[in-house]
Amino acid sequence: MVTSLDKFASQFFSMNEDIVILCTCSSSEEAVRLARLLVEQRLAACVNAIPQVRSTYRWQGAVETADEVLLLIKTARALFDSVEQALRGAHSYEVPEIIALPIAAGSAPYLAWLRANIHPGAAE
Repeated sequence: MVTSLDKFASQFFSMNEDIVILCTCSSSEEAVRLARLLVEQRLAACVNAIPQVRSTYRWQGAVETADEVLLLIKTARALFDSVEQALRGAHSYEVPEIIALPIAAGSAPYLAWLRANIHPGAAE
């Protein structure tokens, strides 16, 4: 029986070291620029840009609504810090959304391709 959230998370992540990082962008141009940056640096195998996401959030005490582009960044958990650093350095937002979700399962050929197209050894 799992007795703590940390223990549960460690058991879940031990199943698979692949993750998807979510990151919203202010425009399609910014999304393309960030996606290329991550793939060219082999920090991500693939980045999907989903246009026309409507976000509602609280910022500096006010409720705001904005049209954004959502990036789905496929990478390895071991690269999260490097992806975060690259995004924070190149993003237009003061506090960009950078959150990771584990990939619980996936097609074996796709996951092998993902691992082969990021920094060598990062997903091991």
